[in-house]
Amino acid sequence: MKLSYFHVGSDVPQGVVPETAVVIDVLRATTTIAWALHNGAEAIETFADLRHLRERASLFPSSSRLLIGERGGKKLDGFDLGNSPIGVTPDVVNDKRLFMSTTNGTKSLHSVRKAKHLYTMALPNRRAVAERLIEDQPENVWIVGSGWEGAYSLEDSLAAGGLAELIGSHSSVFVNLGNDEMTAALSLWKNWEKDIEGCLRTATHGKRLINLGDHDEDFRCCAGLDQLSIVPTQKQEGVLCAR
Repeated sequence: MKLSYFHVGSDVPQGVVPETAVVIDVLRATTTIAWALHNGAEAIETFADLRHLRERASLFPSSSRLLIGERGGKKLDGFDLGNSPIGVTPDVVNDKRLFMSTTNGTKSLHSVRKAKHLYTMALPNRRAVAERLIEDQPENVWIVGSGWEGAYSLEDSLAAGGLAELIGSHSSVFVNLGNDEMTAALSLWKNWEKDIEGCLRTATHGKRLINLGDHDEDFRCCAGLDQLSIVPTQKQEGVLCAR
């Protein structure tokens, strides 16, 4: 299995449709997605563009939808929720369709939306995604980080390295690291795997969240390794459901 890592969606090769893609946004979109589906959300539709989000959401009754929106780490005015995994509790999201747009993660999802198989991963569902890939045995996997406004992010690379490490430890899989970015991500994981939350807080985006207020619960949730069995899977373009 050839694993290649791209720091942000704009880094993925243009004009190529990947067989399998895994999108990561540790702080916090893909963590929120995993927890929302775990807690009973019917589906999550993701949008890079807010106008398209509102147009699509308007087709659903207000009683069965929730709008999740964030820019610069802050909840968007007029939206039901910000981009926090601790906000998508069962009593809030159960049986609801979530319409989501964030600063970084939904842009990366948009960049690989044509992939034959598209999943999202965060640290809490790392093992579930690894097991899905081990089961499917795709020849090539693109792992796509979300970064911050087009720039590299430490925490997404950490998670990408953690995924590669877990897949590579399985006896039935031979892993080929497809680019230097993947090799570097694996090294980063080996350096920080004993202090995941410390890495998240050291990262530039982690510091940005700290400056915005008390996000201790978010950090603990986003750093919670291998807690969920959910594999958010694109069922139709832009629509993620639980496996």
